[in-house]
Amino acid sequence: MVSLDRVTVAYGAQTALRDVSVTFAAGAVGLLGPNGAGKSTMLKALLGFIVPASGRMQVLGRDVAVSPLDIRARVGYMPESDAHIPGMNAVSCVAYCGALAGLPRADAMQRAHEVLFYVGLGEARYRHVETFSTGMKQRVKLAQALVHDPDLLFLDEPTNGMDPKGRDEMLELVRDLAHDKGVSLILSSHLLPDVEHTCDRVVVMDKGRVAAQGGVEALKQPHGQLYELRVKTPSGATAFFVDRLRGAGIECHEADQDVMRVFVPGDGGARQLFALAAAAGVQVRHLRPSVPTLEDVFATAVGER
Repeated sequence: MVSLDRVTVAYGAQTALRDVSVTFAAGAVGLLGPNGAGKSTMLKALLGFIVPASGRMQVLGRDVAVSPLDIRARVGYMPESDAHIPGMNAVSCVAYCGALAGLPRADAMQRAHEVLFYVGLGEARYRHVETFSTGMKQRVKLAQALVHDPDLLFLDEPTNGMDPKGRDEMLELVRDLAHDKGVSLILSSHLLPDVEHTCDRVVVMDKGRVAAQGGVEALKQPHGQLYELRVKTPSGATAFFVDRLRGAGIECHEADQDVMRVFVPGDGGARQLFALAAAAGVQVRHLRPSVPTLEDVFATAVGER
């Protein structure tokens, strides 16, 4: 659906994307990274809003440098920032966006009503958008991205500023689009749970580069075993035992209270943990296999672990 080949984008002396080469397959793909990682810049470059200093990009089989308008006609874009027009009600605003995308006026208005009902704003569609809450404005942005029935969606921080209930409802909409309606999409977010709940694949960005990519479940299956571990030491302090674990090449991170999360690489598993504990005179009080999360993948990719 989308490919970038050695793409570099700079704002003056600040480089936002550094020699990025990556492909996005059909389906739901998360574009994950901290703020400032280059996610929004990538989406804007793919739409032709920003011209890269070097490299080539293709969207839906078209070269972005050659056919940016054709690409925009086939892509639905939900920007991170507000994009409503003051003085317009929701249905007029969404219909106007449909007309800009090439729909006849009557068709644009009909589709506007349909997508506003779909995103949960059917009862509020005649209200001016500037009177909406943050969550309602996010829904309007999703509606205008859907109004022209695009082949691909770019969603930039779709849950930004929403309360927990609204965030869950937005994620369910995104999941329904991707998994039930078969819409291909790229979801840009700095929130790990958003990507894990809605996407099958993920591209992790950090400091303008691709830090990791692949299937969500595949990335969460490193070569080794992750455990929850609680121990009792003779002194009551666990620092010396943690040092021993790390000296043996075992990753160790604090979790809740006195429970640690430890990653044993290779095939040593629990046997290696028990051996190290016995050698140090430490009692193992709790040991349970743990499932790696996307947070573990993300932290490893950006060098936090």
